[in-house]
Amino acid sequence: MANPPNAASSPPPPPPSADLHARAREIATENGFVTDFSAEVEAEVAELARPTGAGAAPDGVRDLRPMLWSSIDNRESRDLDQIEFCESLDGGLTRLRLGVADVDRDVPKGSPIDLRAAANTTSLYTGVETFPMLPEALSTDLTSLLEAAERLVVVVDLVIDEAGDVKEVGAYRALVVNHAKLTYEAVGMWLDGGATPEEFSGVAGLESQVRLQDDLARRLRTRRQEHGALDLETIEAQPVTSATGQVIDIAVTRKNRARDLIEDFMIAANVAMAKFLEERRVPSIRRVVHVPKRWPPSPAAA
Repeated sequence: MANPPNAASSPPPPPPSADLHARAREIATENGFVTDFSAEVEAEVAELARPTGAGAAPDGVRDLRPMLWSSIDNRESRDLDQIEFCESLDGGLTRLRLGVADVDRDVPKGSPIDLRAAANTTSLYTGVETFPMLPEALSTDLTSLLEAAERLVVVVDLVIDEAGDVKEVGAYRALVVNHAKLTYEAVGMWLDGGATPEEFSGVAGLESQVRLQDDLARRLRTRRQEHGALDLETIEAQPVTSATGQVIDIAVTRKNRARDLIEDFMIAANVAMAKFLEERRVPSIRRVVHVPKRWPPSPAAA
């Protein structure tokens, strides 16, 4: 039925913003995410002590600064949360150490930063705008594993055999230095026979270190595939925007051996630490992936 001639009607809703940055913020807010940091969080960050210069490692923390740690990440990344180091052992074994940024040291439970992080539980990536879980002063500076900076990390320590099976698992805190910030693009091209990354010339032993990492990653990947893992090729695309927020291009990120290397290390570390915690009856949060309804049964189950 049509409205009476003089009936009041609500105005139509405003059209969505053409500025993708503004629209990303609107959508994040509509879905319950917090897009800004409170004054309490900013004040706590300001109070955090800057990293000190060279000195002894804190009590209970191993001093692993002399090891040839390096990172592989995007060229523009400053929030470096992982570094790697491998060494060959007797009997065909390889020790893999993964250093993960020790953010817990600067973000105590129940603090304003911790409560703000708990509100979102993750950094929100929208393609044109990122709403970080932690203030950038932490993620890109104070706790970031930046090149040449001393940082505290939690080390996941794995001993892996020639077949790619993890034989030993350990975890501990350590003081480290990232000796080289490498990029996916440069390392990936080099592993496929391209030019040598310029960082190799400035750090003795770095080239052979990355070769060792690539060999170990290959063994881990082969073993995982033997256990039934699937290798899915996906396309990761991001919009390129102008200063006014308009989309002007689409950038595609393609997989390469350097990205596979880091992925293989992280999968191995995650699986090993899940078992490590389970054996010690320590509760942990896990992502459970259900078997698809139309997934054909394996021959063994038939």
